[in-house]
Amino acid sequence: MNWILLVVAGLFEVGFAACLGKAKESSGKIAVFWYLGFFICLTISMILLVKVTKELPIGTAYAVWTGIGAVGSVLVGIFVFKEPAYFWRIFFLSTLILSIVGLKIVSK
Repeated sequence: MNWILLVVAGLFEVGFAACLGKAKESSGKIAVFWYLGFFICLTISMILLVKVTKELPIGTAYAVWTGIGAVGSVLVGIFVFKEPAYFWRIFFLSTLILSIVGLKIVSK
């Protein structure tokens, strides 16, 4: 269950990064709503991270959490914000994913 919560926490990290990107593109009341989404996602992500680190090793949990956030943020950047998806970017993104999976495999 803690690993599922950790993945959800990582997805909320992606959410707060995406909200920041959308807020940057917006103005007025719309930007305020994106910033509100940022704070909600940030809060949920942190609460879940704190919860799972009571059972999982902090180093592993934090690395997986930031890895999910990094991979997800890059994917949101590519698909939502139309950032470039050239070979080396995808290559290193793949190595990051393999590292996250590897940490899960070797953790108790």
